[in-house]
Amino acid sequence: MSTKNKLAENITFEEFRLEVINDYKIAVTSRECSLLGRREVLTGKAKFGIFGGGKELPQLAWAKAFKNGDFRSGYYRDQTFMMAIGELSIEQFFAGLYAHTDINFDPMSAGRQMGGHFVTHSLDDNFNWKNLTAQKNSSSDISPTAAQMPRLLGLAQASKVYKELTTDASNFSKNGKEVAWGTIGNASTSEGLFFETINAAGVLQVPMVISVWDDDYGISVHAKHQTTKESISKVLSGFQRDQNDNGYEILKVKGWDYVELINTYEKAGRIAREEHVPVLIHVDELTQPQGHSTSGSHERYKNPKRLQWERSNDCNLKFKNWIIANGIATEDELFALEKQIKTTVKESKIKAWNDFLKPIKSDCLKAIDLIKAAASNSPQRVFIDKELSALEALKDPMRKDVLGVSRSVLKYFINDESTAKRALVNWINQYTKETQTKYSSLLYSESPKRPENIEAVPPTYDPTPNFVDGRVILRDNFDQIFSKYPEALIFGQDSGAIGDVNQGLEGLQEKYGATRIADVGIREATIIGQGIGMALRGLRPIAEIQYLDYILYALQTISDDLATLHYRTFGKQKAPIIIRTRGHRLEGIWHSGSPMGSILGLIRGVHVLVPRNMTKAAGFYNTLFESDQPALVVECLNGYRLKEKRPNNLGAFKTKIGVVENLKTGNDLTFVSYGSTLRIVEQAARELTEVGIDAEIIDVQSLIPFDTNNDISKSLEKTNRLLIVDEDVPGGASAYILSEILKQNNAYENLDSKPQMLTAQAHRPAYGSDGDYFSKPSKEDIFEAAYAIMHESDPSAFPKLR
Repeated sequence: MSTKNKLAENITFEEFRLEVINDYKIAVTSRECSLLGRREVLTGKAKFGIFGGGKELPQLAWAKAFKNGDFRSGYYRDQTFMMAIGELSIEQFFAGLYAHTDINFDPMSAGRQMGGHFVTHSLDDNFNWKNLTAQKNSSSDISPTAAQMPRLLGLAQASKVYKELTTDASNFSKNGKEVAWGTIGNASTSEGLFFETINAAGVLQVPMVISVWDDDYGISVHAKHQTTKESISKVLSGFQRDQNDNGYEILKVKGWDYVELINTYEKAGRIAREEHVPVLIHVDELTQPQGHSTSGSHERYKNPKRLQWERSNDCNLKFKNWIIANGIATEDELFALEKQIKTTVKESKIKAWNDFLKPIKSDCLKAIDLIKAAASNSPQRVFIDKELSALEALKDPMRKDVLGVSRSVLKYFINDESTAKRALVNWINQYTKETQTKYSSLLYSESPKRPENIEAVPPTYDPTPNFVDGRVILRDNFDQIFSKYPEALIFGQDSGAIGDVNQGLEGLQEKYGATRIADVGIREATIIGQGIGMALRGLRPIAEIQYLDYILYALQTISDDLATLHYRTFGKQKAPIIIRTRGHRLEGIWHSGSPMGSILGLIRGVHVLVPRNMTKAAGFYNTLFESDQPALVVECLNGYRLKEKRPNNLGAFKTKIGVVENLKTGNDLTFVSYGSTLRIVEQAARELTEVGIDAEIIDVQSLIPFDTNNDISKSLEKTNRLLIVDEDVPGGASAYILSEILKQNNAYENLDSKPQMLTAQAHRPAYGSDGDYFSKPSKEDIFEAAYAIMHESDPSAFPKLR
């Protein structure tokens, strides 16, 4: 290896020596954490382990090029990097492995993510932004392979946006000089999300550096089965920039070459930071000395020759030999250092375990005392003592053991009304409530800016209102938003030059520029990733997916990343992206779907808003821009050309989130629906009055959150009958709506008839007007379903229809 390196420039040899030794100390510490971490899993103290052994040296080089304000979007083997930038201590490493639920001990997720998933805190304890330019930043990791890539694109694009805009961004950017650094395993580059992101970053020319950790395997599958030519840098060579075309700078370096790694990362950081050119670093000849994870051993799939090669080419061993060969330290000195590190890691591991157990043991003793007191005079004491003994015998109890036994013994106190029994019950109730919060809080925003706290402001109109196409209301309201919020921007397919396919952004690119009103390629997953990354850096993006059907391309990114972000960081990061799309009834299989049930099931953590017209949609956008909650807004595809009254307070009126609206009062039956289908429900309700049926109509408006005032239950107190009308498939959104209604106070008791659901057919809608009629609920379907409910209730008043 060469001895010329950037590290040695402008410093004394002693300073150079100390930095090298410190790097070696971090590498050995990280490796020892991996080794002991694996042991903790195999002995049962931790549930699962996936570690960064074999990747230490390139991560040390990377850390030297990583500056304040930069962001990481990484891979679950980056523990050495996090240690090198000072964001992960030994005790925190083990606290994460043990799933410590105190954020002060496990700042990565408060026990919500398995070890190896790292994060820095972008928000303070009041959910306000910290100064991200004054710290080194890591977005929160997720496990799905390559799923960190779309977010990485947005983190990098934020620098480009801040460079091009004049908005005050003092807490988020210093003139766009920040680099977004991504990491990925070589096998995961086979994923579509990787290639989609690589292409998008090349088009956008953003300051992104992606490191591929190449150890030749994806779990047990060799690279020859993963990657053409067995080399991602060869595959991507066509992306290499030249004097005629933009593209990537592609670099390749050995994962054990300390000096060249430092030079390579310094070069990559400079190119990305100064030129805003994406860089790919292919780091090969890496090893994975512990195999993929604690779920198996790599001896099962690596032959003896490969195993011997890995032992000989371990980056830490190579680093050690280089240090000795260059006279930086002797073998004895390094041996002494290694011995000291082993002791330090072991002691820190023990402390982390004791810190984890301490509150649980205290809870356990409290539970034991309460159970003993309640059992003292119980005729069932022999049975209680048996369960109690099992709890007392546990050396390392978990919360599930404490609460499980406490709840289990209650069956022996069913007829006991003693004070001691009540004390036990009260403690169980309180402990359950407090402990559940450790695992279930912060799925949605709990800050003062949560959208549920924002009150409605009704639209107001001129004395003689002007009726315009619905899309004009949207367009003019967006105009107000972009004028009011300089950090707001929107992007999607056809969103820019033509003002979206339905002209809801007509003329706005010309007014606000192509940075804020932007066209992008056909790539839904990275459209969402752009939004997540930019929102993580303080911008307010609207990511537009052209049709609701196409959101399926992006559903994994929304579900695994966006929807879990606030939850998995214990409220320490937020990405208040707005996803704009349009859907519901049109023509054909792929332009009129309403896959709401699948969406509702997969994106808890994101609000789902379903306005029936464009005025309601505009009101939702105004509300969301005052909040910090990510949301999906589904506009009615067949409503853009329908006439609506144009409000005179555009940009100011707000639709309340989580509150239903009563569109028509009635006494006989309650219709519950949303979106485009409401117009058909209203038509059917008018015809029902002709046969003496007075129906009430409720517009859900917001599926997540759902009817927070329980207004539907109040309607059922009056009508006692329920018909949910939905254009999703059977068992989809209608089942969700029914479930939510039945949770409301007395909703079931208020029903005199079985609640009914009228949905679309199980298949996608067939093409054409007849296809729509026979695939989704029609006016006649709704009329007949409502009439049938009344017929069952009073056959004499409502004779059978057909």
